[in-house]
Amino acid sequence: MWMKTVFWGLLLFMLVATTMAVEYGARSHNSGPWSWCDPATGYKVSALTGCRAMVKLQCVGSQVPEAVLRGCCQQLADINNEWCRCGDLSSMLRSVYQELGVREGKEVLPGCRKEVMKLTAASVPEVCKVPIPNPSGDGAGVCYWAAYPDV
Repeated sequence: MWMKTVFWGLLLFMLVATTMAVEYGARSHNSGPWSWCDPATGYKVSALTGCRAMVKLQCVGSQVPEAVLRGCCQQLADINNEWCRCGDLSSMLRSVYQELGVREGKEVLPGCRKEVMKLTAASVPEVCKVPIPNPSGDGAGVCYWAAYPDV
């Protein structure tokens, strides 16, 4: 008797799971919690102006004023979906590169190379102690894109 109950329970579960997968486009490359961060879906990317200032100051080795640090951390924490935080930092970093006309391997600012700025920006969640998803589970609060050369 209990085998029938388990069978029907699993069958019902599979039916519901399949329906949800179709509804939310599980086969799409852009599915999952991070897809909610896509500007094409209406998500508004945060400018993270405080983080722009903090990353620039840190990259050239300057002391970051406490108010700038607090402002950046608050702006990052205000992004309600933690899946969007690294994406917004990446967008902020690309806009800094564009603003400064940066190319690969060049200095972003005097005394600050592009690679250093990228690692500095990627570590903002750790500095701020703001949670981000971490699939590796190693507890590091560094954005995954820091390991990729095209960011």
